[in-house]
Amino acid sequence: MSLTKQQALELFRSDDLIGIGMEADAVRRKLHPEGTVTYIIDRNINYTNFCTEYCTFCAFYRPLKGPAARVNEGYILDFDTIYEKIRETVELGGTGVLMQGGLHPDLKIDWQERMLSGIKQRFPKIHLHCYSASEILAIAEYSNLSVRDTIARLRDAGLDSIPGGGAEILDDEVRYKIARLKCLTADWLLVHRTAHQLGMRTTATMMFGVGETFEHRINHLQVLYDLQQETGGFTAFIPWSFQPANTALGGRKWDEATAVEYLKVLAISRLYLSNFLNVQSSWVTQGLKVCQMGLRFGGNDVGSVMLEENVVRAAGVSNCTTEEELRRIIRDAGFRPAQRDTLYRQYFLN
Repeated sequence: MSLTKQQALELFRSDDLIGIGMEADAVRRKLHPEGTVTYIIDRNINYTNFCTEYCTFCAFYRPLKGPAARVNEGYILDFDTIYEKIRETVELGGTGVLMQGGLHPDLKIDWQERMLSGIKQRFPKIHLHCYSASEILAIAEYSNLSVRDTIARLRDAGLDSIPGGGAEILDDEVRYKIARLKCLTADWLLVHRTAHQLGMRTTATMMFGVGETFEHRINHLQVLYDLQQETGGFTAFIPWSFQPANTALGGRKWDEATAVEYLKVLAISRLYLSNFLNVQSSWVTQGLKVCQMGLRFGGNDVGSVMLEENVVRAAGVSNCTTEEELRRIIRDAGFRPAQRDTLYRQYFLN
């Protein structure tokens, strides 16, 4: 049973971090009594640099018009380069790729279909976890298609699942009035609901620390809980903190989230999202030590080795890791590491 909104608000206001963490840890142990923590080996491929000019992390802003638009005249990777990156990923033991390319008006559905099908023809076992909700909406708009037809065509071309990027805070007061984001809550939910209806799994995320209130965060968790109750299509929830260094919103002077705040958000998320099987403790923004602590605050997964990552790095974050290091922090936290695939199916225990 999920927390009520009032209970969640009381936890956010509470100073009892350890007590909240213990409650979340109890939920994790109930859902994952085997004592394993999972990770994945995959690669992030940004096939353009279009999304990194005007975004927090994941392509919210439409291209500017006029002279200012020239900064977006960046690269588009050719297919052979993309194939080579995926070949390297497979050779290094990777099982999937997360691909994104921003809201590029020239990359309509036909281009996307050629890219996806070309990858699948050459690497039929690779899992393609691609596009943010904003990108799906843009592809649909630029191609004069419905969201449903867009996702169906991408799926038929080889798309396996959709990441939760671009959720940020799913409350329109934050998205429009504070951060001026173009993809509103209903739009983000439409993409993920439609994907679930078409038999495709997706992940859910929250990026906090953009001037939102506790109530905004709770509203975000509630809409995710409600959609999961409706469709059951989310595989996992991944929270992370806003990194202001080199992003479009960095000038707002919001305080960067502390490790304590991150752990509290992680734990409350685990308690609130009782219908989510997996909650990820992320090392990318907070580092390996906080990620390790998160495994006792409700997290049962540490995410990806991330053989290549550019969007978060463009935001000023330079944390990196290896498979051996992830397995070490999992063991040192008292768990058994298990490699998984994008759909959270485990490969082996050790």
